[in-house]
Amino acid sequence: MIIDSLQSFERYVGIHEHFPKVYDFLKKNDLHSLEIGKYDIDGRNAWVSITECDAKGLDAAPVLEVHDSYIDIHVPLNTVETIGWRDRARCSGADVEYDAENDFAELKEEPEVFVSVDPDNFVICFPKDAHAPLMGTGVIRKAIFKVRV
Repeated sequence: MIIDSLQSFERYVGIHEHFPKVYDFLKKNDLHSLEIGKYDIDGRNAWVSITECDAKGLDAAPVLEVHDSYIDIHVPLNTVETIGWRDRARCSGADVEYDAENDFAELKEEPEVFVSVDPDNFVICFPKDAHAPLMGTGVIRKAIFKVRV
């Protein structure tokens, strides 16, 4: 997991072959002015969804999720979002049902670490990062980039 400011995203373009296209999208688009919906960056290799969801609350039991085929880049836009994290290698996962079509599975373990992410900062979650997003209060408006591994 990587946490940083959007202003610093350029330093991460070398991590993955599709990150330069995400960076170009960020330079050309104001995430705050985009309507809710999905925006193509590079077909099935990279896209971003602008969403608004009710926060799960800080007292709610966080649900860890994992992805095998895509890296997530979470960018809160309007409020602080708390995200739980646990190393996927420390999760059992033996009896977890994986939804290959949606590249998604929920794990039964609890996060080991919680981070609060301010608006216009980002969190990169790799397939090894079990994460529990959308913790906070009110409605969380955010951008979620999906980048094919």
